[in-house]
Amino acid sequence: MGKSPDELRPPGGHRLPSPAGRALAPPPRPLPPAVDTIDVSILVHLLRDARASLRHIGQAVGMSAPAVAERIGRLERTGVVRGYRAEVDWERLGLGLVVYVGVVADQGGEQPLAVRELRRIPEVEDVEVVTGPLDLLVRLRVRDHQHLRDCLFDRIWKIPGLHRTETFICLGRLPPKAFDLELAESLLASAPGRDGLGNGRGPVTAGPPRAGRPSPPPRSGGG
Repeated sequence: MGKSPDELRPPGGHRLPSPAGRALAPPPRPLPPAVDTIDVSILVHLLRDARASLRHIGQAVGMSAPAVAERIGRLERTGVVRGYRAEVDWERLGLGLVVYVGVVADQGGEQPLAVRELRRIPEVEDVEVVTGPLDLLVRLRVRDHQHLRDCLFDRIWKIPGLHRTETFICLGRLPPKAFDLELAESLLASAPGRDGLGNGRGPVTAGPPRAGRPSPPPRSGGG
């Protein structure tokens, strides 16, 4: 049942302004105090190509190569940039089967021990503590069903504190989403003062996107 106009009024009796059919823009998302839009723009360039030279990034954001190096160093020291790595296609190395295992485990002090033992298994890619009927969600990467059986029987099911597991096999592989890049671009686009030309602290540009995900580190001011 719909509400009357009086029920839609905020406290104080003032009416809410009408959007007049226009979609309301989301409010700007403030950046952390130690990070500005130029930092995020540099981060976007690193996510698109971690091998890009400091000079190339500097030309894109309107800064010198040494200034870009100082900002990247600060992003590394503060933990915003945690490292640079190669992106491996495990399917080409014979480990193309992705499996999720839901786990019901002991609560309390035993659970961290179970998580630690799960993470020691080489085929375990990730372990998450979750809410709901399961306690843990484990992601594995294996060769085939026999390899999965060996992991379950010989290792996972022998870990103390695990009461029950439920296995989910991925039937298809979708192209990986460039999550880090898309989220950084979204953060940059919605930062306060963002008007397409930066926020008064120098040009903030991102350039055309590149295919794939970043691989090992930039450094060197050469072209």
